[in-house]
Amino acid sequence: MTQGHHLRGIMLASVACMLWGISGVAASSLFAMNPDVSPLWLTQVRMIIAGIILLIMAQGVGAQPLQLWQNKYTATRIVSYALLGMVPVQLCYFEAVKYGNAPVATIIQFLGPFIISLYYLVFKRTKPTRSEAIGMVVAFVGTLLIVTHGHLNSLAISPAVLIWGLLSAVGVATNTLIPRPLLTKFGSLSVTGWGLLVAGVCLNVVKPLWQVHLTLDWAQISMLGIIIIFGTVIPFQMFAHSLGYILPTEASLLDAFEPLAATVFSVLFLSVQLTGFDLFGGALIIFAVMILSLDAQTLAVLLHRRHSRNTD
Repeated sequence: MTQGHHLRGIMLASVACMLWGISGVAASSLFAMNPDVSPLWLTQVRMIIAGIILLIMAQGVGAQPLQLWQNKYTATRIVSYALLGMVPVQLCYFEAVKYGNAPVATIIQFLGPFIISLYYLVFKRTKPTRSEAIGMVVAFVGTLLIVTHGHLNSLAISPAVLIWGLLSAVGVATNTLIPRPLLTKFGSLSVTGWGLLVAGVCLNVVKPLWQVHLTLDWAQISMLGIIIIFGTVIPFQMFAHSLGYILPTEASLLDAFEPLAATVFSVLFLSVQLTGFDLFGGALIIFAVMILSLDAQTLAVLLHRRHSRNTD
């Protein structure tokens, strides 16, 4: 692989992560512009429209997305991915943004890789490596600073932000683990498209879209379009495509651009005020994830073993 290909992969992954961060800022702006827009409604619309677009793209490139439903195992897997992966990683994230702000919500969600490590520790009896253990301690300290601002007897953010943010971090873990056996066989377009569409349709059980009556002006419609196209469809495919040029460990490191972009754009365009504790705590969490990513080959081996057992 040439140096140009490697640079292309880095650029694709970096831009994808920045777009994810910007989509959180766009959601925060939309909530402020129209208080009638709920995280549930936004998540439903985003998932259904983006899912349909991705499935049309999959059919267009000959991926035959309907094949995924011809096997009981893959069908069950995609439903699990939708409900246990897509729903928490998106709905819970938007809830955290609604109750707080995009930078804090994105930083807390960034704890997802450590949820994966804890999963293997608790359920697979796999002890963390030294890098993982150090990363967990650093991430815990960073989270503590954001949540308490140094005052351990009180919370500096609302409990709702913390709870929804941690649930979205769990969603990051399940969103990573559950679809892995499907991606190599069916491709990211089909798997992501069905995951989004199934999740969006299932959320209508909570509150059907047709029962919600909203009036959106052109500015609000533009924000919605940014969230769907530039915050979902494009970055999902850019990030998946980047893995053809760079290693997953490198891509994981570049994921730090997401909370950085959310912070910078929130400060510049939404006048969000962040304290030194927020910035330092966020930097610690980003640093901790980088520590984990540098030792991610161990985690990759574990994931590969799990994949092998599931397909046997």
